[in-house]
Amino acid sequence: MRTDHINGLKILFYPAEGTLLGSSADALDVIGATYGQEIDVIAIPAARFDPDFFRLRTGLAGEFIQKMQNYWLRLVIVGDISQQVAASDALRDFVYETNKVGRHLFVTDEADLAARLKPL
Repeated sequence: MRTDHINGLKILFYPAEGTLLGSSADALDVIGATYGQEIDVIAIPAARFDPDFFRLRTGLAGEFIQKMQNYWLRLVIVGDISQQVAASDALRDFVYETNKVGRHLFVTDEADLAARLKPL
């Protein structure tokens, strides 16, 4: 994992390779990786998430993001999820509303992250 500063925020970038994430326990592991680093934002490649994460009826996305919220961390999911969004009106609306609020984000790449991530 690497860290970087963008727009005054310290970001922990998860690598593209690794086990799939999605459960509440996974969220706690992700949160644990930030301890002692004063991280503001965690950026995780979309490919690192279990496919069920993007099926909102499973509740995985909501639980994962809620854990981030509970620990005052922001989550950015980085990557192309256009196929998942095209297959689900609920996911399309969820991504739109999440990005509209701006606390957590779905972005296509790191350049998009840098353009859209702002301090709260």
